[in-house]
Amino acid sequence: MSSTSEFLWYIPNQVKAGHRGEPAAENHNSLATLTGQAKALEEHGWKGALIGTGWGRPDTFTVAAALAAQTTTFEPLIAIRPGYWRPANFASAAATLDHLTGGRVRINIVSGKDNLAAYGDSEGDQAHRYARTREFMRLVRRLWTEENVSFAGEHFVVTESSVVPRLAARPGRRHPRLYFGGASEAAERVAATEADVQLFWGEPLDGVAERIERLKALSRTLDRDLPPLEFGLRITTFVRDTTQEAWADAEAKVAEMARSSGTGWHDHHRANAVGQQRLLDLHARGEVLDDNLYTTPGKFGGGGAGTTWLVGSAADVARSLRKYADLGITHFVLSDTPYLSEIKRQGSQLLPLLRDRLAA
Repeated sequence: MSSTSEFLWYIPNQVKAGHRGEPAAENHNSLATLTGQAKALEEHGWKGALIGTGWGRPDTFTVAAALAAQTTTFEPLIAIRPGYWRPANFASAAATLDHLTGGRVRINIVSGKDNLAAYGDSEGDQAHRYARTREFMRLVRRLWTEENVSFAGEHFVVTESSVVPRLAARPGRRHPRLYFGGASEAAERVAATEADVQLFWGEPLDGVAERIERLKALSRTLDRDLPPLEFGLRITTFVRDTTQEAWADAEAKVAEMARSSGTGWHDHHRANAVGQQRLLDLHARGEVLDDNLYTTPGKFGGGGAGTTWLVGSAADVARSLRKYADLGITHFVLSDTPYLSEIKRQGSQLLPLLRDRLAA
């Protein structure tokens, strides 16, 4: 694994209790509960956590700011949507939080479909949506790195705009990293030109390898003028003390999903999203792909990062993640439920193995 590899978790940002097998609890999204997860991440070797976005969830930026204020090293990967935010408003908010936290902000730009009308937004077809996203990312980066920015595009306009506070120069980054996802041709063109990190769902190794090579080629074809695109993996890691115990527990959880029709697992279950459909189609290739990529959850309601799981002992899962790292993945966003106990288990069992391999 690369010495620059980073390991993040996932903090659920949900109004309803119970999420991807998480036991329902009355205080599941209280400041105390979420802070407990963020502090556990600090204590067990994680860099930070992705915090998801979507209309009908608590506001992601507010949650991230609250958790950052309660911690010292925790880095929130804040999911945000163009359209929900205007570029200059967002650039200012992110620069402010980055300043207040000493440079701990990361951003995940989300362009998938949402309930746009509910928050007063509208957009056209896929080409329009991703053109707006590309313009948003380019303008935000300019606002972070230039002063007195004037810009008149198809979607956004600013005049003599200087964001304050100005972002401080920090080792290894000019500004908060912009993570991005999406598997359609339109999404990949945005990633190739504007993203700092492309996130993949848990696809088999051959699919990830093919996408990495395509994105690298696109970056050259489209004359990318940024540092080389980096790559990340967002996946469920189902870890137990032994291989046998992991598979028994994973199959039992899927059986419960089948009985409940995937209740609580549908937050990304949109067949019209290209990346999600790729995952949902995997179980047709087999229940287990590569060494231990379990595809059956997607058959019974698993969506997004819950569609496929890497299942096994810590050594099994570390071995699989190493194979993704060998393809060029350097950012890992892992999770399983119950969230708090798995933060501790995987921080204690999985991360040391990954770091030992990194050192080797």
